[in-house]
Amino acid sequence: MILAEKELQEMRGISEKEASARIREQGYNELPSQKKRSIFAIFFHVVKEPMLLLLLGSGLIYMSLGELKDALMLLSFVFVVVGITFYQERKTERTLEALRDLSSPRALVIRDGAQKRIAGREVVKDDIIILKEGDRVPADAVVLSCSNLSVDESLLTGESMPVRKGEWNGDDAVKRPGGDDLPFVYSGTLVVQGRGMAKVTSIGSHTEMGKIGKALQNIRQEDTLLKKETAKIVRNFSIAGGILCLLVIIVYGLTRGNWLNGILSGLTLSMAMLPEEFPVVLVIFLTMGAWRISKSRVLTRHAPAIESLGAATVLCTDKTGTLTLNAMRLATLCVKGRYYDIDTKDSKPLPEEVHDLIEFGILASQKDPFDPIEKEVKHVGEFYLWDSEHIHKNWRLVREYPLSKQLLALSHAWESPDKQNFVIAAKGSPEAIGDLCHFSKARQDELMKDIEEMAGRGLRVLGVAKAVFKKTDLPDWQHDFTFVFVGLLGFIDPVRSTVPTSIKEAHGAGVRVIMITGDYPGTATHIARQIGLKNPDRYITGTQIEAMDHLQLREHIKAINVFARVVPEQKLAIVNALKANGEVVAMTGDGVNDAPALKSANIGIAMGERGTDVAREASELVLLNDDFSSIVHAVKLGRRIFDNLKKAIAYIFAIHVPIAGMSFLPVLFGLPIPLLPAHIAFLELIIDPACSTVFEACPEDKDIMKKPPRDLSESLFNRKTFIFSLLQGVSVLAVVFAVYVFALYIEKDEFQARTLAFTTLVFANIMMIMTNLSWSKNLIWIIKSKNKALWYVVFGAVGALALVIYVPALRGLFHFSVLHPDDLLITLLSAIASLAWFEGLKFFKLSS
Repeated sequence: MILAEKELQEMRGISEKEASARIREQGYNELPSQKKRSIFAIFFHVVKEPMLLLLLGSGLIYMSLGELKDALMLLSFVFVVVGITFYQERKTERTLEALRDLSSPRALVIRDGAQKRIAGREVVKDDIIILKEGDRVPADAVVLSCSNLSVDESLLTGESMPVRKGEWNGDDAVKRPGGDDLPFVYSGTLVVQGRGMAKVTSIGSHTEMGKIGKALQNIRQEDTLLKKETAKIVRNFSIAGGILCLLVIIVYGLTRGNWLNGILSGLTLSMAMLPEEFPVVLVIFLTMGAWRISKSRVLTRHAPAIESLGAATVLCTDKTGTLTLNAMRLATLCVKGRYYDIDTKDSKPLPEEVHDLIEFGILASQKDPFDPIEKEVKHVGEFYLWDSEHIHKNWRLVREYPLSKQLLALSHAWESPDKQNFVIAAKGSPEAIGDLCHFSKARQDELMKDIEEMAGRGLRVLGVAKAVFKKTDLPDWQHDFTFVFVGLLGFIDPVRSTVPTSIKEAHGAGVRVIMITGDYPGTATHIARQIGLKNPDRYITGTQIEAMDHLQLREHIKAINVFARVVPEQKLAIVNALKANGEVVAMTGDGVNDAPALKSANIGIAMGERGTDVAREASELVLLNDDFSSIVHAVKLGRRIFDNLKKAIAYIFAIHVPIAGMSFLPVLFGLPIPLLPAHIAFLELIIDPACSTVFEACPEDKDIMKKPPRDLSESLFNRKTFIFSLLQGVSVLAVVFAVYVFALYIEKDEFQARTLAFTTLVFANIMMIMTNLSWSKNLIWIIKSKNKALWYVVFGAVGALALVIYVPALRGLFHFSVLHPDDLLITLLSAIASLAWFEGLKFFKLSS
């Protein structure tokens, strides 16, 4: 039995003030095992990094050599690097926490008398929650009212069959999960049918799920293609660094007889070779990328989606709410083959012929509707028929007959205060309403003509029927009533203004857009023409898909971009056919039955506003505003993230070549050692922020959406990238080493030669950062680009360099000497010359 209308109106729920107080007293609705990393755990993770261990080792060696100042300086670098890395780790942790909060299961509650969707963790005891098909139950609760409510409790009981739920009579004691017709629902279980309202009795660890420990333990992240590739690069570099380290120690010890200094030189080379930035950069790029995408109203639930976004070749999208506004407007009424266009901006009264159609359309809807179509029917009825006998405020709803897979229509049975009969109102798909009215073949054909006429105008069509029934026990099935057909309601859902431009942008980027809808072919093709889909008049229906085998569908799908009258289960067949044709598929979905298709797609995209929790759980991305243009923007950001990550990796490899070379070549040629551990640490203070901020913040190239999608298997560090990075690194090494050797040749002392070489290396490093920000745009474009992080790093690096050269105490610690203006000019010109060839290559490439 459904709660009386008066009781529903009085059910205001708790207030926001009460909810906040209960959260403070009882905590959030989450399980105790959902722990975030403590500050100490993050600190331990930071200090065990190989680079820091090498710095500590070098500091201890300096101490054993009696060089206390050098040892303290290195240890101070350890603290600085730990501080920077710790800050980055905490920032990443906070970003992930914010993303987890966004992606947590949601709940629809009543607070202060209004429906409100909140994060599941914010549900408190005594909240009134609204349960609908496809929702996860956010907390243990008692059912106050329900209609055809069934819940899958297999998570708690192991039984695969859903159980029916009844209404609480005020006396039932709380029981464990399992069994039909109990008035209790439990946290984490899934609503598979019907709807209901429930009052929360337990949250967090006090729920049944909390009691039996069905909590999320440590989340094990899967290794992505990028993670595997960077791990392989780091491993190879580490092996090479270890071999060269041993070689340097042996050569130094044998040629100079000082094994302790040899170990120090070997550790310096290891620090120079170790590309410890790779894994850090990968984490920061993916995390910050997810955050940037979330600003475009797209939530990233799984990092691999960011890798796949830029490679998407097909976007499969729903029509309603994604391409359109999901703001249904009642535009046309059809009664007995005659059409009536309406507009609530026009106060002209409606003809008497359509009054019954509006009346029974309202009666077949909820009294306080949430569904946009039902809201629109009620709005039109109240606008035109407010003071007429067609509006029934005092009628009582006695029974609802819900939609089912077998019959796409619902009915409401009403009792009026002064009539002897029940009045039945039905609405649903026109075919289903025709079935309820037992139409003959000829009458069905007439109905189909009206449907096709309205669908051709881009209208979504619903049929309405009515019946009367004597006041006896109501039957179990809608078919037991004798229905009379009333007419058709035609709704138009306006296309989002941003969609045609986004479709054009997607096509320009080589991304095919496919529309999948449950609407009629006429409606679908009308919308397809409006938004600019390719081949808008060619379509496949769900019935045709059902008749095709997999190979036939694969062949037909190559040129078809419109799929009409498709049921959710058929989306999986479409996705699999596209994938079998070699496409990288992004698929949108919102319902429970969309989950298999979302899971199968390369990139599953759930609807955030109208999507069920099941769809969200099966997806990699959540479209928070359900707007198609946000998907295209996310693809653009995905391409930008991958491009910038590629640039950062290329830069890291390139800059390590001269650093490692300047640590190895002087040992090999018997020259004084130019780079000490402190110098490597100084360079890391430039390299780390350059990788994690400058390249991450680099704006995308203007033609990024004019390029075809990249191959999903494309390597982050392919042969072309390797060759160009190696050439950059070798050219810088050659110039820096030449400056160092020339300084020694003209009899400058070790300190002067070291200072000249190091300053050239720092300037070349800055030049390398700038030139790698784009492999297609010249240096002038890069300087003009709005990348604030670049200038922070440039001025920070130059400022720090000035301090260690011109502040006596720091100059002594770094074993430097003062540089004169002509020395600075030589180092700057040498640095520019080291990479001038690369800028020249860009120029000729742009000119050709």
